[in-house]
Amino acid sequence: MTLLDVRELSVLLPARSGQAVPVVEGVSFEVRSGSVTGLIGESGSGKTMTAMAVLGLLPEEASCSGELWWAGEDMLAATPARRRAVRGHEISMIFQDPLAALNPSQTIGRQVSEILRRGGASRSEALASAQALLERVGVPDPGRRARQYPHQLSGGLRQRAMIALALAGEPRLLLADEPTTALDVTVQSRVLRLLARLREESGLAMLFVSHDLRVIAHVADEVVVMYAGRVAESGPAREVFRAPHHPYTRALLASVPSVRAKSVPAEPLPGTPANPFDRPPGCPFHPRCPIARQVCTQERPEVRSLTTGRRTACHFAKEGS
Repeated sequence: MTLLDVRELSVLLPARSGQAVPVVEGVSFEVRSGSVTGLIGESGSGKTMTAMAVLGLLPEEASCSGELWWAGEDMLAATPARRRAVRGHEISMIFQDPLAALNPSQTIGRQVSEILRRGGASRSEALASAQALLERVGVPDPGRRARQYPHQLSGGLRQRAMIALALAGEPRLLLADEPTTALDVTVQSRVLRLLARLREESGLAMLFVSHDLRVIAHVADEVVVMYAGRVAESGPAREVFRAPHHPYTRALLASVPSVRAKSVPAEPLPGTPANPFDRPPGCPFHPRCPIARQVCTQERPEVRSLTTGRRTACHFAKEGS
């Protein structure tokens, strides 16, 4: 069952000139119940802005269009009160930097129990449930940790506390914005295993935002590759990584060092990412594309279906794959 259906989502922000510029444009994807959809791309590709639009946390100066269907209801057409009711309960978010996301002046237990109190639980019931949640996400000695402040916890424990906070409202969809970027490899692996276990236990669906292809390949069922605020390619993660159709996806994969074939060097992407406020004409990737032709500099490719479940925005999709 489709929980989240994003259709032609666009987000506009004012540029220095005062003109509204699309930083996310025409993005479409689905998140099904119990599945993980990965949003991947370089910094500035629009991944986080897309996730913020889903949760209704865009900056005040931003404008949003398209459709955001959540369990059959268009959230862009919903009232602010309805969106607040969904946020934190039906849909929750794990932020990239838990130290910045958590309130430094409140204990971990109080922050986790606050959502439970809003659901009608008494103070003692909420605190007990908060400690149980901390234990569920692998926080050792949850009673003591619940009395501590965010700065007193390690990075890994703060991220687990952030996950407990996101789970407090018993959401059906979890938005994870680069949840392992600030962690070392060992802690990163533990957090990924924790998220996989939570998914298996409760059928939790996830929209997983990351620039790390290896993380997305490990966790995602479907993948959406974004470039300059637009979808470059999408489809089942295993198929996209096995046989990418878009040259940007191939370039991303080539830039990842191989563990098995150490003799094959990684190939960094040439050039710099396109600026959403100053996109080149035609295909935004053409200045960096090894197969770009004249049409690529003049005409923007539309996202089109190639095979069942596979979509790409390239005039010459599959060439070189």
